[in-house]
Amino acid sequence: MSASITVFLIAVPMALGLSLAVGAPLEAGLVAAAVGGIVAGLFGGAPLQVSGPSAGLTVVTAELIQIYGWRTTCAITIGAGLLQILLGTLRVARNALAVSPAIVHGTLAGIGVAIALAQLHIMLGGSPQSSVVANALALPGQLAVIGGSAPLIGALTIAVVLLWPRLPGRVGRLARRIPAALASVVIATAVAAVAAPGLARVDLPSWRSHAFPELPHGPVLALATAVFTVMLVAGLESLLAAAAVDRLAADRAGEPVKPSSPTSGSATAVPPQRSDLDRELRGQGVANTLSGLLGGLPVAGGVVRGAANVRAGATGRASSVLHGIWVLLAAALLVTVFEWIPLAALAALVMVVGVQMVSFAHIRNVHRHREFPVYAATVAGVIGFGALAGVALGVAVAVVVSLRRLGRTKIAVSEQDGRHVVTVHGQLTFLSVPRLSRALGQLPPGADATVELDGSFMDHAAYEAIQAWRGAQIAQGGSVAFTGRSGGSIALAGRSDGGALTGRSGGVAAPTVAAAHSCCRPWTPWRNHHCHDRPTRPAHTTDTTSAISTTSLTEAITFTPGSAPDTARPESAHRLRSGLTSFQRNTAPLVRDELARLASEGQSPSQLFITCADSRLVTSMITASGPGDLFTVRNVGNLVPPPHALPTDSSPTGTPPTDAPATPTAPATGDDSVAAAIEYAVEVLRVESITVCGHSGCGAMQALLRGEPEAGPDRPRTPLWRWLRHGLPSLERMASRRHSWARISGRLPADEVEQLCLTNVVQQLEHLRAHEAVARRLAEGTLQLHGMYFHVGEAQAYLLTEGAGSGAGHDEVFDRVGTEGPEPAAARPTTCSTAHPTTCTTA
Repeated sequence: MSASITVFLIAVPMALGLSLAVGAPLEAGLVAAAVGGIVAGLFGGAPLQVSGPSAGLTVVTAELIQIYGWRTTCAITIGAGLLQILLGTLRVARNALAVSPAIVHGTLAGIGVAIALAQLHIMLGGSPQSSVVANALALPGQLAVIGGSAPLIGALTIAVVLLWPRLPGRVGRLARRIPAALASVVIATAVAAVAAPGLARVDLPSWRSHAFPELPHGPVLALATAVFTVMLVAGLESLLAAAAVDRLAADRAGEPVKPSSPTSGSATAVPPQRSDLDRELRGQGVANTLSGLLGGLPVAGGVVRGAANVRAGATGRASSVLHGIWVLLAAALLVTVFEWIPLAALAALVMVVGVQMVSFAHIRNVHRHREFPVYAATVAGVIGFGALAGVALGVAVAVVVSLRRLGRTKIAVSEQDGRHVVTVHGQLTFLSVPRLSRALGQLPPGADATVELDGSFMDHAAYEAIQAWRGAQIAQGGSVAFTGRSGGSIALAGRSDGGALTGRSGGVAAPTVAAAHSCCRPWTPWRNHHCHDRPTRPAHTTDTTSAISTTSLTEAITFTPGSAPDTARPESAHRLRSGLTSFQRNTAPLVRDELARLASEGQSPSQLFITCADSRLVTSMITASGPGDLFTVRNVGNLVPPPHALPTDSSPTGTPPTDAPATPTAPATGDDSVAAAIEYAVEVLRVESITVCGHSGCGAMQALLRGEPEAGPDRPRTPLWRWLRHGLPSLERMASRRHSWARISGRLPADEVEQLCLTNVVQQLEHLRAHEAVARRLAEGTLQLHGMYFHVGEAQAYLLTEGAGSGAGHDEVFDRVGTEGPEPAAARPTTCSTAHPTTCTTA
């Protein structure tokens, strides 16, 4: 609701200003804003994008109105909408993003210049000319006769728009909640009402005289070109705005955009979704068709409205739809209020929008990527010849620049240690064959030579030239070696004399070099690495890949001594040997130097990492760590026995000895292995932090919730349950009314198992603080404790807030870790029933 009101307050003055800028009836902008919000909001594929009259279409629409009139322009808008629906159905929207960003930004910049020049004439009290060039030529004459109150009201509007977001202090923070566009128009209207009552103002005609479309009249080719132009500019602007809004939403959530179903638009605290661009194009087409039928301006998505929507806290399409409803109500009920607005204020507001479309950040970006000629050509084409001609000129220049880069290959010849070296930087195509042949011809016949290929492509002509020269050199007694940039050897396709460059004789995708890596790469090659040879599981096991699942725990707990265990599968030995062989062949050469250093210097890890034995938890992967970084302890349930644990009993039923202290939460067995690892890591290795990491779907936590099977003389307590009793304090903590509930920032725990997994991490941190060595280092301030939860299915990590992790507080909230770090804790408190773990509400 609040986001829809914010966008509504921005959209209304913009809709009126853009209608004024193109020379359309002023109510046409309100129609487009209402239809864009409601229709594109409901049917589009970008839930957070807000559509309406487009600044990018201003020049195109103004030209169409001058040539064909307003009613034919509405018919052209209908045709553009139908074409958008067709293209969205054909699923070509994603291809639109292949257009060079320099062309897109150049088009918007050229349109921005055209808008600014036209509106400057209105703000100065004059009338805009028919073209951008004419507006520029007429500007000196307009400045010579400047006068009246219109320029002052326009200057006041510009000043408020620019200074409003920079108001200082507490009053400024409160004022900035009002959009700058609305504040500027309201202030300018109030000043004009007092100081310039005779100033030209908005004139909204009666809705009874509202103009609707008519059948277009004119040359068919020209009308088709107009339809295509409106479709192209509106579609590109909408799709690029949708991508920009996705990035804004991802930045707000602090995580990468998740490719999921784009149709979900409910207002829930979930990660942002990537827009469905084909659906968005169809939704924009429906909105344009309806807007044209109702006599409205062309509709497109806009970054300004979408950014305001995201920053105002919108989480779904409801805010866009509500904004359209508010515009509709305002158009019916606030006509008298709108007619107080000075035309000079609207012109100044739109002029600021046009100037802001010329982004210096975009100019620096395209210059850094060496595409400024494309940008400049597009801007010049839009200013001089129109939007469609500017896009065509930009595409032509982009093709020329690409061909020049493709043929711009640097070739150098040198001599090293008596051997001739030919270095080729860039792609080898037919365009570079003459220079390549001249360079190779400089080498003496029969000389030993090395050709270093530093590129990713070699076409047939270049391949044949190198192959012919190589054959001649070898025939005359010379030797030729091919290497990549890193020095790895390469052989031409079809040859048996060494190397790794392979390809078909037509075009060698050269050079695929087995280059040595300077560091360990991310885990992308690890995906599905055993799917091809994973053996079939026996019928009595579960389908889950968890090391300890609910069923396997049950089987372990109810195992009857004397039953025959499964025989060892021969595939396991094969997989072990295959894995070791793969390590020796692929990984060992990359890490041998680092391991040799660690072997000579000894280990000095910075962290002790205590986690579950679950096979799905790959600690080095989720922490992006390597050899020597983590001192890892893994056990069932990531448990840390407290130092006061009772000694192991020998009774068959597991009853503690009579002289043992009776503690309700004290486990019935001691365990020194975890304590020994803690002592060694803290006292000897002097780690700087200790992390306790739980995970989703933990079989140990499921078993604790299910309860311990009844033990007796014929069924003694198993080692597994004697160990799991160290987790009983976590179960009691979750049921206790004295402790706050551990929870995840941004959402509620999914079920009892997840709630216990979170609580168990907090409880094991308390056990950890009870160890003498840990308590001493904490008191010295030289050790930190961290709690972590890893959701396996989502590949998502969560960190316990600092207060809970350090013992300084009781804020037991796990924050999502995004690409820039963990999110701030959610502001909405979560209340849960201690008696029923699944009963939770969010205030």
